[in-house]
Amino acid sequence: MLLEIAIGDAYGSGFEFAPREKILRANDGVHYEAHEKGIPAGRYTDDTQMSVAVSELLLAQAEPDADACADAFLATFRRDPRPGYSTHFMALLESVATGAELRGRLAPGSRRNGAAMRSVPLALIEDVDRLERIAHVQASVTHDSPEGRLSSFAVGLMGHALLHEAAPVAALPRIVLARTGFALRADWRDEVACDAIETLHAVNTALQRHRGMAALLRDCAAFGGDVDTVGAIALGLASLAAEYANDLPQALHDGLEDGPYGRSWLRALDERLAARFARPR
Repeated sequence: MLLEIAIGDAYGSGFEFAPREKILRANDGVHYEAHEKGIPAGRYTDDTQMSVAVSELLLAQAEPDADACADAFLATFRRDPRPGYSTHFMALLESVATGAELRGRLAPGSRRNGAAMRSVPLALIEDVDRLERIAHVQASVTHDSPEGRLSSFAVGLMGHALLHEAAPVAALPRIVLARTGFALRADWRDEVACDAIETLHAVNTALQRHRGMAALLRDCAAFGGDVDTVGAIALGLASLAAEYANDLPQALHDGLEDGPYGRSWLRALDERLAARFARPR
């Protein structure tokens, strides 16, 4: 799961808000692109790092509160500072000492997609009511808005349905609608803003159109906009779906960073999660 999230993130980061010409030229699904703002090819960003923070938090605590979530976000960044965060949020992560201080300095009413991007690991939680509680708590740290809380729960709920219920991908909109009243679109065509609701629609649209991860990854990048987030969420969810073939090229596995918190470390964390929770496919 985390390995696929990282591949989707690292691949998409090379196309994040890139000119359409670059996407048309280089979106081949085989190699990573560097980002013009200095992110090297094959390096994952905040989407994966915060998914790691949520994963480690789930291993450590059954019912984390908002301060524990903030502590996890801060600790994960501090041990491995990396680009991808917004300028303001990175400055806060670099300047505060505790999660409580971080929360005290945030104005968390954002409707952007930062809560959704780190929510695929919530799918591991077997009880849906508990999943919803933790989704809302972790979202409240940075995105304490109806859109932020909904987007976190919707992503976790989609993954839960795939993993625990073996639900078909086509059933995901119905499952989300029944539990939340939110209607996922499957016809998204526009560039994706850093917006929670747009991101949900784009992820669902791409997931519904494919049953192989290679085509899914290219489709996510082709939207344009905040496609590292779309790719990270979509590939993470696809890794939990029995219908999805993991046909990602070996070059993408080999090209993903393998430093202290790179692909080997992510595989090991995936194994720890599988030993504690229902095993992701």
